[in-house]
Amino acid sequence: MRLLYVGSATKLRSRLTSNQLRRSGSSTLRRTLVCLLLDDQDYRTRRTDRVVLLDEDEVRLTAWMREHLRVSWCEHPAQREVEADAIRILRPPLNVDPATGQTVALVKTARRRYVDSAGGTDVDT
Repeated sequence: MRLLYVGSATKLRSRLTSNQLRRSGSSTLRRTLVCLLLDDQDYRTRRTDRVVLLDEDEVRLTAWMREHLRVSWCEHPAQREVEADAIRILRPPLNVDPATGQTVALVKTARRRYVDSAGGTDVDT
Protein backbone atom coordinates (compact mmCIF):
# COMPACT_ATOMS: atom_id res chain seq x y z
CA MET A 1 0.00 0.00 0.00
CA ARG A 2 1.30 3.48 -0.85
CA LEU A 3 0.40 6.89 0.51
CA LEU A 4 -1.14 8.89 -2.33
CA TYR A 5 -2.55 12.04 -0.78
CA VAL A 6 -2.24 14.12 2.38
CA GLY A 7 -5.01 16.49 3.38
CA SER A 8 -6.36 18.10 6.49
CA ALA A 9 -9.92 18.09 7.72
CA THR A 10 -11.59 19.07 10.95
CA LYS A 11 -14.50 16.69 10.30
CA LEU A 12 -13.03 13.81 8.30
CA ARG A 13 -16.14 11.63 8.11
CA SER A 14 -18.23 14.52 6.83
CA ARG A 15 -15.56 15.54 4.34
CA LEU A 16 -15.28 12.02 2.97
CA THR A 17 -19.00 11.39 2.64
CA SER A 18 -20.10 14.81 1.41
CA ASN A 19 -17.07 15.80 -0.64
CA GLN A 20 -14.44 13.18 -1.48
CA LEU A 21 -16.97 10.48 -2.34
CA ARG A 22 -19.48 12.67 -4.16
CA ARG A 23 -18.39 15.61 -6.32
CA SER A 24 -15.36 16.13 -8.52
CA GLY A 25 -16.09 19.85 -8.71
CA SER A 26 -15.34 20.47 -5.04
CA SER A 27 -12.78 17.79 -4.22
CA THR A 28 -9.15 18.23 -5.19
CA LEU A 29 -8.52 14.52 -4.57
CA ARG A 30 -11.40 13.43 -6.84
CA ARG A 31 -10.41 15.92 -9.51
CA THR A 32 -6.82 14.68 -9.47
CA LEU A 33 -7.92 11.05 -9.68
CA VAL A 34 -10.19 11.88 -12.62
CA CYS A 35 -7.32 13.63 -14.36
CA LEU A 36 -5.13 10.56 -14.08
CA LEU A 37 -7.88 8.05 -14.91
CA LEU A 38 -9.69 10.07 -17.58
CA ASP A 39 -8.68 7.96 -20.58
CA ASP A 40 -8.36 4.62 -18.79
CA GLN A 41 -11.88 4.82 -17.34
CA ASP A 42 -13.44 6.75 -20.25
CA TYR A 43 -14.77 9.43 -17.93
CA ARG A 44 -16.79 12.20 -19.55
CA THR A 45 -16.76 15.80 -18.43
CA ARG A 46 -18.87 18.91 -18.72
CA ARG A 47 -18.39 22.52 -17.75
CA THR A 48 -20.35 24.30 -15.03
CA ASP A 49 -18.44 27.06 -13.27
CA ARG A 50 -15.59 24.51 -13.50
CA VAL A 51 -14.97 21.16 -15.14
CA VAL A 52 -16.89 18.28 -13.55
CA LEU A 53 -17.75 14.70 -14.40
CA LEU A 54 -21.10 13.74 -15.83
CA ASP A 55 -23.34 12.47 -13.02
CA GLU A 56 -23.09 8.81 -14.02
CA ASP A 57 -19.30 9.08 -14.14
CA GLU A 58 -19.28 10.62 -10.65
CA VAL A 59 -20.97 7.39 -9.53
CA ARG A 60 -18.39 5.28 -11.39
CA LEU A 61 -15.50 7.26 -9.86
CA THR A 62 -16.94 6.74 -6.38
CA ALA A 63 -17.13 3.00 -7.04
CA TRP A 64 -13.52 3.02 -8.29
CA MET A 65 -12.39 4.89 -5.17
CA ARG A 66 -14.21 2.50 -2.84
CA GLU A 67 -12.58 -0.46 -4.56
CA HIS A 68 -9.03 0.88 -4.85
CA LEU A 69 -8.41 3.41 -2.07
CA ARG A 70 -8.14 3.21 1.70
CA VAL A 71 -8.27 6.02 4.25
CA SER A 72 -6.01 6.41 7.21
CA TRP A 73 -5.54 9.36 9.52
CA CYS A 74 -3.66 10.77 12.41
CA GLU A 75 -4.73 13.53 14.71
CA HIS A 76 -2.62 16.60 15.33
CA PRO A 77 -3.55 19.70 17.32
CA ALA A 78 -2.10 21.99 14.62
CA GLN A 79 -3.07 20.03 11.51
CA ARG A 80 -2.95 22.88 9.03
CA GLU A 81 0.46 23.92 10.29
CA VAL A 82 2.00 20.47 9.71
CA GLU A 83 0.25 19.57 6.44
CA ALA A 84 2.86 21.22 4.19
CA ASP A 85 5.70 19.56 6.11
CA ALA A 86 3.98 16.16 5.85
CA ILE A 87 3.63 16.60 2.09
CA ARG A 88 7.25 17.69 1.74
CA ILE A 89 8.56 14.76 3.81
CA LEU A 90 6.21 11.99 2.65
CA ARG A 91 5.95 13.20 -0.97
CA PRO A 92 2.52 11.75 -1.77
CA PRO A 93 2.19 11.81 -5.57
CA LEU A 94 -1.32 13.29 -5.75
CA ASN A 95 -0.48 16.40 -3.75
CA VAL A 96 0.69 19.11 -6.12
CA ASP A 97 1.15 21.97 -3.66
CA PRO A 98 3.70 22.32 -2.11
CA ALA A 99 5.25 19.22 -3.69
CA THR A 100 7.86 19.25 -6.43
CA GLY A 101 9.33 16.75 -8.86
CA GLN A 102 8.49 14.57 -11.82
CA THR A 103 5.18 13.32 -10.45
CA VAL A 104 3.94 16.88 -10.00
CA ALA A 105 4.61 17.56 -13.68
CA LEU A 106 2.66 14.42 -14.62
CA VAL A 107 -0.30 15.45 -12.46
CA LYS A 108 -0.28 19.01 -13.81
CA THR A 109 -0.25 17.70 -17.39
CA ALA A 110 -3.14 15.37 -16.57
CA ARG A 111 -5.05 18.27 -15.01
CA ARG A 112 -4.62 20.32 -18.19
CA ARG A 113 -5.98 17.41 -20.28
CA TYR A 114 -8.94 17.18 -17.89
CA VAL A 115 -9.76 20.86 -18.35
CA ASP A 116 -9.36 20.55 -22.11
CA SER A 117 -11.72 17.54 -22.14
CA ALA A 118 -14.64 19.87 -21.41
CA GLY A 119 -13.49 22.50 -23.90
CA GLY A 120 -12.22 25.96 -23.09
CA THR A 121 -10.10 27.07 -20.18
CA ASP A 122 -10.53 26.79 -16.45
CA VAL A 123 -8.64 28.74 -13.84
CA ASP A 124 -9.07 25.99 -11.21
CA THR A 125 -6.47 23.51 -12.42
